[in-house]
Amino acid sequence: MSQSIQLKASDGFMCSAYVAIPKVPVRGAVVVVQEIFGVNSHIRAVADSYALAGFLAVAPATFDRVQKGVELGYKPEDMTAGIDLKAKVEALPGHGVIADLQAAVDYAAVHAKGKVAMVGYCWGGLLTWRSAELVKGLSAAVPYYGGGVTTEEESKRHPRCPVMAHFGDKDHWISLDSVEAFKKLQPETDVYIYEADHGFNCDQRGSYDVKAADLALERTLGFIVKNLA
Repeated sequence: MSQSIQLKASDGFMCSAYVAIPKVPVRGAVVVVQEIFGVNSHIRAVADSYALAGFLAVAPATFDRVQKGVELGYKPEDMTAGIDLKAKVEALPGHGVIADLQAAVDYAAVHAKGKVAMVGYCWGGLLTWRSAELVKGLSAAVPYYGGGVTTEEESKRHPRCPVMAHFGDKDHWISLDSVEAFKKLQPETDVYIYEADHGFNCDQRGSYDVKAADLALERTLGFIVKNLA
């Protein structure tokens, strides 16, 4: 079962979110953080998959502060629109949408009556990495090919929960050298590199790699189950 809800952030902002509810006993919660394409059919399907695994899944619309109702595809014009929206969100004062992610975690904790993990993809991977340090109440964080995570500034963060990070060795947005440097700066983070491109988890993109996606999901689920137990 799924539903759309409104999350109230600490500053009073109302952020929309997609919620997927398990049909089996809830074993915790997962906050799913979107790519630059909004809470589209792919992100909803990801949330649904976590619900099938027994987790309450919450996917907040992290573009809401600059534009409501964003749902893009994966054509060049969608990429251009998504990059523009991301830039507008990143330019917001303070920590931008971290307050909305905190609201999603708080909601998930109450309604799942348990611990909460966060999984993010692309830009959502970067937001997940930041959340590991800045958002309270997280028990695990898993960024997938988070653009910007391996930059010098972001690599210096101090996560407050266990982190597992996934990268592709063919990713032209994130160099392998920067991933190796990140690993040295974050020795307690579990880092996995796949023979795959950026966006390898998304079955709606040309870069989709079923082998890498399946292996990353297997590792992610194991990591989440362990840390939410």
